[in-house]
Amino acid sequence: MSVIACEGPERFARPETYKQWKVRILRAGFRPAKLNKQIVKERKGLIRERYHKDFVIDNDNHWMFQGWKGRVYALPCWKPAKKQ
Repeated sequence: MSVIACEGPERFARPETYKQWKVRILRAGFRPAKLNKQIVKERKGLIRERYHKDFVIDNDNHWMFQGWKGRVYALPCWKPAKKQ
């Protein structure tokens, strides 16, 4: 069921920060998977060489960000937490 669709016509988006999502995902029983720093570094170089200057890639802890002309999207990688 689409929660956004059920909230009525005045509600069409729910912008939240990646840190808000992090809390929500941790509560759901997941843990962040480490990003391979070498892969991020290679992608940054590739973007710099071949793509438009307004396209960016960056990272913060376990999140990778890609953006275009000021609009940034966070891309996390999660794995289920081990049960104790």
